[in-house]
Amino acid sequence: MIEEKAFSEEPIKLFSVLRAIIICLLSCPFSLYASASAAQQKAPQEQSANQHSEHQHQHPSSMGNREKEETTEKMSIPDIVLLNQDGKRIDFYSDLIKDKAVAINFIFTTCTTICPPLAVTFSKLQDLLSNRLGKDFHLISISVDPATDTPERLKAWGARFGAKSGWTFVTGEKQEVDKLLRALGGYSARKEDHSPTVLIGNDTTGKWTRTYGLAPATKLVNIIEAMINEGHAQQQQNTAAQKYFTDVLLVNQNGDEMRFYSDLLKGKVVVINSFFTSCTSICPPMNRNLEKIQDWLGDRLGKDVYLISLSVDPVTDTPPRLKEYAKGFHAKPGWYFLTGKKENVDWALYKLGQYTEVRDNHTSIVIVGNEPTGLWKKVFGLAKPDEIIKVVESVLNDKADAMR
Repeated sequence: MIEEKAFSEEPIKLFSVLRAIIICLLSCPFSLYASASAAQQKAPQEQSANQHSEHQHQHPSSMGNREKEETTEKMSIPDIVLLNQDGKRIDFYSDLIKDKAVAINFIFTTCTTICPPLAVTFSKLQDLLSNRLGKDFHLISISVDPATDTPERLKAWGARFGAKSGWTFVTGEKQEVDKLLRALGGYSARKEDHSPTVLIGNDTTGKWTRTYGLAPATKLVNIIEAMINEGHAQQQQNTAAQKYFTDVLLVNQNGDEMRFYSDLLKGKVVVINSFFTSCTSICPPMNRNLEKIQDWLGDRLGKDVYLISLSVDPVTDTPPRLKEYAKGFHAKPGWYFLTGKKENVDWALYKLGQYTEVRDNHTSIVIVGNEPTGLWKKVFGLAKPDEIIKVVESVLNDKADAMR
């Protein structure tokens, strides 16, 4: 009986299922159309509501996995005049970045979502770094709402998180702050959309890491300590290099004094030749080649690479004479023509292996050097421009390889 009942009811169940499927197929298009229409009518209301939900998409719980690190080899940080939390005027690069290891985040005081957690993370870094803060390492919080965030507001906001000496809060004129934020990759048109990233870098090495600002503080400390250690190693290398090259004073075509190592070589990729302005043999074609290197570099001149032309006749080649000579090669900022006291110039030439007692016997060799990595090459100054450029490019690229 049981088997017979099961058999007799199976066709009925199958028919019921088929009928349900057919009804669904017939009715679903109308149901989907109705749902889509309702969604279209509802969308403007939801959009309006979302406009009033500041920072909602940036809430820490919805950030997802953003802890992937992005390393930048070099950053061009402007020396913009701004204000700190004490209302003191600061030159951002000179006062807060130059020769320092730092971590930078982006906040605003009326933010109620990601900014407090970002500040808590920095507060934890203070504790973990302990007495190294303000010495080996510095914290910087830049307001993305400078119109609201006065120094007083920033100081009060920082106090909520126990900000100590070595943690600087930055504000200023909106136009200037926006310029800085763009340079650091932290700009957004709406303050609510600002990035939850933190920039960790060391100006001594030129290495920067962009990482997730809400990552565990212990992870950020590991990156920071690596930056500090690399900076110490670089400083030791700089000390050795400075001891060798020395800081004899030279004078450029604009009459500015420049220290040989600290101002001209330290942390730079350089192309160096020797010449004198009354030379009519190898000097003009050699400097014409440097002019072609200048054209190839474009806006990288004075940033990624510097050209240095050192006179072997400093008594005759005064700054005004050098300035006039430089115009003949359309020299741009980043190409220095140098003179100075004869003993200083002779010493610089000697350290470069280009000293000569008789000016007409000076070398036609061009030196291409990468001071941070210690790579130095020589190339014939009268070679084809493309051959010289190939050497310059190889020395320039060595910086990126060594900093990885």
